[in-house]
Amino acid sequence: MIELIPAIDIIDGQCVRLTKGDYAQKIIYRNSPVQAAKEFEQLGFRRLHVVDLDGAKSKHIVNDAVLKAITTETGLTVDFGGGIKTDEDIEKAFKAGAAMVTIGSIAVTQPDLFLGWLDKYGADRLILGADVRNGKISINGWKDDSEEGLLPFLKRYIDHGVRKVLCTDISKDGTLQGPATELYRSVMAEYPQLHLIASGGVSSIDDLRALDEAGIPAVVFGKAIYEGRINLKELTNRQSSIENNVN
Repeated sequence: MIELIPAIDIIDGQCVRLTKGDYAQKIIYRNSPVQAAKEFEQLGFRRLHVVDLDGAKSKHIVNDAVLKAITTETGLTVDFGGGIKTDEDIEKAFKAGAAMVTIGSIAVTQPDLFLGWLDKYGADRLILGADVRNGKISINGWKDDSEEGLLPFLKRYIDHGVRKVLCTDISKDGTLQGPATELYRSVMAEYPQLHLIASGGVSSIDDLRALDEAGIPAVVFGKAIYEGRINLKELTNRQSSIENNVN
């Protein structure tokens, strides 16, 4: 059963979505990320993916106060990413209540620092961010492309104990054109031990079903929720029904 994780992306303290990571294509969906998080919790979600887009652009955490408000005012398990570049940044995220942090750019540009964090905090608290454009890993809020290929990048850190990976196909993100299911399927075929979190392009419950049938462990989705493409009550009722049948 696939884990369903709603997303909140933050710019200027507001809940937004971008298209293909383009800050010029910003749509504001909620003035209060905290209220959005409360609504997700009320609908029965247990997990939340929060991205500090200001932080990703500025290369340091900006919205840790918003993160703190979300983790204080809800019981959601929150994973947080965006702008985590230093020891101070990662400590800020954890002190603000993040259960896990997503690290992408640093794993490319400063692998020794990432490995140090992996040793210090453990693989359960770190998610490796693998944002892909044209087969290469992108960094710094998707503004820059590296020379790192996806599968070699993953293997390097799987060999060091990484088990959680958030993989976003940037060409799909925010487009509502369907997820890169075959990409995620190929990753799982190569590394079946991963807890892979798919991200980007989800437009409907059918897309979620397709990812589930492909054996993808988890999925992050946001724009389809805010655009009303997915009936959240139907979705969470279905999820509860599945969980009850399993239990």
